[in-house]
Amino acid sequence: MKFITGRKLNMTQIYSEKGEAIPVTAVVVRGNVVTQIRTKDVDGYEAVQIGEGSRNPNRIAKPQKGQFKDLGSFAFVKEFRMESPSMKVGDKIELSQFKAGDMVEVSAISKGKGFQGVVKRHGFHGGPRTHGQKHSEREPGSIGGGLRNRVPVGMRMAGRMGSDRITVRNLKVVHIDQDDSILYVSGAIPGRRGTLVEIVAEK
Repeated sequence: MKFITGRKLNMTQIYSEKGEAIPVTAVVVRGNVVTQIRTKDVDGYEAVQIGEGSRNPNRIAKPQKGQFKDLGSFAFVKEFRMESPSMKVGDKIELSQFKAGDMVEVSAISKGKGFQGVVKRHGFHGGPRTHGQKHSEREPGSIGGGLRNRVPVGMRMAGRMGSDRITVRNLKVVHIDQDDSILYVSGAIPGRRGTLVEIVAEK
């Protein structure tokens, strides 16, 4: 199982040998170090925990400092489930394990859009301006009153939008820049610039 974490840079395009413009997203990979190995005997499941990036050591909690020891001060810690991991604490996850043409799935936190109405959040059409109505272009309309004395569970209404964990599958690694540690993945991936991105090779 191949996996790595990085930061989303921006979208651009790469030209293929046939001259086709391929839209890609650039992901820069910083230091990925194994910080802990989860086992069934101790933790109840098997996984590999890795630390990504770096941050001010003064902003890291003491329990994490004790865990990391001399490995570094990481900005993020992520776990990847895998059976019988062959890695050990201190190993580095290298970008060279991927190659152009690999199919991957990418997970990240989408852009947060705050509190939004039903038109933007759910694609409602709103109400007509005519027939005696005023200022109702973006209102949700009736929520189905009738004999019910409560709002049904799951009713689509205004509320918080975005900031969800989204996984995009069937993306292809188009190009790898080993000198600058940048991975170019086809298409768009969720999140803003600087978002932590988890990349896992598809089986």
